[in-house]
Amino acid sequence: MVDMLAALQPLVVGAVLIWSARVKLVSRHAAATAGRSALAPLLGQRRALTAYRLLGGVELTLGALLLLPPVRRLEAVAATVLAAGFLAYLGYSRRAAPTSSCGCLSAAPSPVTGRSLARAGLLLVAGALAWTATDGWSAALAGRPVTGGVVLLVELAAVVALSPELDRFWLLPLRRLRARLTHPLRGGAGLPLLATVQQLQLSDAYRRVAPLLRSDVREHWDDGDWRFVGHAARYQGRPMTAVFAVPLADRQPDAVRVAVVDDATGHTLLSLAATAPPAGPRLPVAPV
Repeated sequence: MVDMLAALQPLVVGAVLIWSARVKLVSRHAAATAGRSALAPLLGQRRALTAYRLLGGVELTLGALLLLPPVRRLEAVAATVLAAGFLAYLGYSRRAAPTSSCGCLSAAPSPVTGRSLARAGLLLVAGALAWTATDGWSAALAGRPVTGGVVLLVELAAVVALSPELDRFWLLPLRRLRARLTHPLRGGAGLPLLATVQQLQLSDAYRRVAPLLRSDVREHWDDGDWRFVGHAARYQGRPMTAVFAVPLADRQPDAVRVAVVDDATGHTLLSLAATAPPAGPRLPVAPV
């Protein structure tokens, strides 16, 4: 099993190197990516792109040699040295230029994180393990194709998981799917106040009392399926409180209710229910 694992490492390292070279040699954003990387403060803006392209050429050459059998020990040594160089460079970037972008596997801006360092460490271990291989990867896959395929998929998945710049391809879609399936805001639990304010400001109830309002949101509280939002208001020179009732589960602006209450007497001067059902809650009056 160890011999097969060692024999498959050139495939993993070679695939990652070629993917990385693609960003440096083919991407139309290579100049901007090089300028955002730590190569700029390290070598200067004018030399950063040249160094970035040269590194891409080295990655492409070494990656192709690792993928094309037979894989020689010298190639595994070169891959290990290159991975050690990556690890040292990323460590320098994080310490000396923490705002710089990695520029490793994507042109998208991505700061150097612990995951980036772990990925470089994984490649270093893979390159060192390839030194011990006695067979080529083609023989290893021919002997145990299913096991070998699973090992390759697991290692490549680990590389992707340790690459922050690739999150938009897998992690963000998974988060969106989870949100769609679990509905984390169902019933309004955790609903941001800004979303409530935006809903009520689009409502007819808000437009009708807007001339009376004299403040932004002064307080808010949740009661059952409703969120109540209080504004200071003024009518005929008297201080008022405008209390909006916004349903937490219904995002339609027409469902918003409002009551305008005289602060001195506590009497409700105006109550607008719009299209809300008549069986809705009685609007409470909160002191302001």
